[in-house]
Amino acid sequence: MSAITINFLLRLLPFLGWAKQTTLTSARQDALAGLTGAIIVLPQGVAYALIAGLPPEYGLYAAIVPAIIAALFGSSWHLISGPTAALSIVVFTTISPLAEVGSASYIALVLSLTLMAGLFQLVLSLARMGTLVNFVSHSVVVGFTSGAAVVIATSQIKNSLGLDLASSGNFIVNWIAVSKNITATHLPSLVITLITLTTLIGVKRWRKKWPNMLIAMVAGSLATQLMLLTPWQAAQSIALVGAIPSQLPPLSVPLMDWDILRELAPGAMALGLLGLVEAVSIARSVATRSGQRIDGNQEFIGQSFSNIIGSFTSSYATSGSFTRTGVNYEAGATSPLAALFAAIFLALIVLLLAPLAAFITLPSMAAILLIVAWNLIDWHHIKIIYRAGKNEAMVFGVTFGATLLLPMEFAIYLGVLLSLVLYLRRTSKPNITAMARNTGAKKLVSAQRSGLPECESLKIIRINGSIFFGAVDYVQSTLMSIPQKHVLIVASGINFIDLAGTELLANEAKRLTALGGGLYICNPNGRVIKPIIRNGHLNAIGKRHIFATKTLALSTIDKLLAEHTCEGCAEG
Repeated sequence: MSAITINFLLRLLPFLGWAKQTTLTSARQDALAGLTGAIIVLPQGVAYALIAGLPPEYGLYAAIVPAIIAALFGSSWHLISGPTAALSIVVFTTISPLAEVGSASYIALVLSLTLMAGLFQLVLSLARMGTLVNFVSHSVVVGFTSGAAVVIATSQIKNSLGLDLASSGNFIVNWIAVSKNITATHLPSLVITLITLTTLIGVKRWRKKWPNMLIAMVAGSLATQLMLLTPWQAAQSIALVGAIPSQLPPLSVPLMDWDILRELAPGAMALGLLGLVEAVSIARSVATRSGQRIDGNQEFIGQSFSNIIGSFTSSYATSGSFTRTGVNYEAGATSPLAALFAAIFLALIVLLLAPLAAFITLPSMAAILLIVAWNLIDWHHIKIIYRAGKNEAMVFGVTFGATLLLPMEFAIYLGVLLSLVLYLRRTSKPNITAMARNTGAKKLVSAQRSGLPECESLKIIRINGSIFFGAVDYVQSTLMSIPQKHVLIVASGINFIDLAGTELLANEAKRLTALGGGLYICNPNGRVIKPIIRNGHLNAIGKRHIFATKTLALSTIDKLLAEHTCEGCAEG
């Protein structure tokens, strides 16, 4: 078999690469890591399903088939896919205005949304757009997840207080409803919430390796059962999550109505993009520790397949899980086989222990989700963002505020758009530095920093940045404000120039020539010369006005200006 065929098969079926390297020892390590992962996802899956407005079993279904598919077709050795808090809240805010939460039509719409998100991801992968996630800045991701955390926490206040309120993904509506009904707080539900919170925080602090969420969930459930044995009548109305069917993920068929798909399209694109950003970011983060190289496009394929196939197996939108991936790596996982083991163990747990879910209380799950929301807020990076400058802080603040106040999918778009606008604003003003000659004229230095006088007949400037359509106006204004008729551009710092840029240089050369001067360029790289030639502006600028070095340019121009004398040249 040729090398080309092998590479093609490995790209098409990447699991062939790591499967042949699996040994009995590595398989044992992956099995232990998988068991740990299955235990962790049990409370997480139920909690995330509640965030998404789905029956609890759907959170577990989403951690079985999609996790297997993503592991088989992705590129990361350690990434674990499944339901996530951020995607769950996007699902809820997208679908809740269209159908009654938890109803059959709601579930069908969620599956359609998942299928569309997966197809959108597949299109990006086929177009080899793996670098697209680079356009979603870290400030956007941190702002969105922080805003989502506040929305998640807000949505769980009613469950933690035992208030009977309608579900809503709107931050303001939720708080208004809670404030109006705060006096109706169900005291037993609040007690269970506090017990669960205390247990979770305590286990996390003093027994870090223990499954704190699972232990806290069990503690809350046991406390509820003890309350039910007391004469406290109010305890009888503590809300329960409900029984989970003891079955594997059933086959499902998403709705394919055109009108519905068109209405879901904006949310699906936001969901797909956010899922890819999450997965690739987590995979790269772990890869820096494991020494692995991540293939962004292959990860796109794995995530798209997991959502497409997942939508037909009763699974809602999934992505990489930061918590489970980190635990998977720390537990000694050596390959994606650990993700397969985790899914298999979880399936066995669902089949054997699902009836026990009937004892899980909503206040306990609300307490767990409050901690999940708190952990989503990346305080460390928020501080870094605000230290980085007002632009990054603005992107974070706008994305965070939009997540609270606007439909969540638009918050992502707004954050990305603002990032691009600020980037273009920065690049539209390349750094233009006036230069002066130092002793012997062998070197050019910044006139402002050195305090050396400039030549009165020749203006020497260095341009650092790109001369593209967005920067043409700024560069042109700068050149036209120069009083000298002769201008030398040190072009070594120009990293990109487009048609508008070369046309600008040609027009400036004509203008200065008409005034009796000239435009000169020295130290140009291939990214400057090639566009000038390709765009047909070489003759306008003049071949003899382009120099390979500063020394050659200055000696030639000095001969043209031989009769002039000025302080700047005298210093040389």
